[in-house]
Amino acid sequence: MAYKGYLIDLDGTIYLGKEIIPAGKRFVERLQQSEQPFLFVTNNTTKTPTAVAERLANEFDIHVPAATIYTASLATIDFMREENKGNRVYVIGESGLVDLILEAGFVWDEEAPDYVIVGLDTEITYEKFVKATLAIRNGAVFIGTNPDKNIPTERGLLPGAGSMIALVETAVQQAPIMIGKPNAVIMDEAVKVLGLKKNDVLMVGDNYETDIQAGIKNGIDTLLVLSGFTQKEDVPTLPVPATYTVESLDEWKI
Repeated sequence: MAYKGYLIDLDGTIYLGKEIIPAGKRFVERLQQSEQPFLFVTNNTTKTPTAVAERLANEFDIHVPAATIYTASLATIDFMREENKGNRVYVIGESGLVDLILEAGFVWDEEAPDYVIVGLDTEITYEKFVKATLAIRNGAVFIGTNPDKNIPTERGLLPGAGSMIALVETAVQQAPIMIGKPNAVIMDEAVKVLGLKKNDVLMVGDNYETDIQAGIKNGIDTLLVLSGFTQKEDVPTLPVPATYTVESLDEWKI
């Protein structure tokens, strides 16, 4: 089937940690040459789209505009705008989340915010959790940026945003509205950005639990590439298979 646009994961699909995946780079270049619309969709909230684009250019020689990068931070902003329940926010997160939210016109309020947004914060403190807990218990809408419980690093699996969100969820006894993959919010918003219908779009990624489930749960066809998280031996045991599976993105015809 010919698709009119692509939603693409980054880490494990285009690069792996600090190493480029050559077939991933060629895949992006083929999309650019054929002028196919695409959007990188990432759960990472620690970096702005501009910072991600700069990293792609400087480290991997992949040159794309910041507008082609859609983070869970942007999806959070778009969701809050559509909900329209106020503009006061308290955020646990780093500059890639906090700065974008404030630049979008939301106002910082630690006492009586309309929204409490919890993402990854490597400088987390108990007091930050206290402020988030009290605000949610006083009626603020509780938003989690993404469910990733761990971050793979050279040191091993470190706590991710999902771990911090889980602590707040335990403290308030209330589940958050979760934004990032595999949830509906980020996928619905990303498809809107592309300006296409779901059945015209293909979700491309290496992680069955996030990328491929994001497609399966939201009515979007999926392409699983075995270059990162999900391994070849995992494929026969997957509960719902991806629409397509390839070992390398070089195998995919655009």
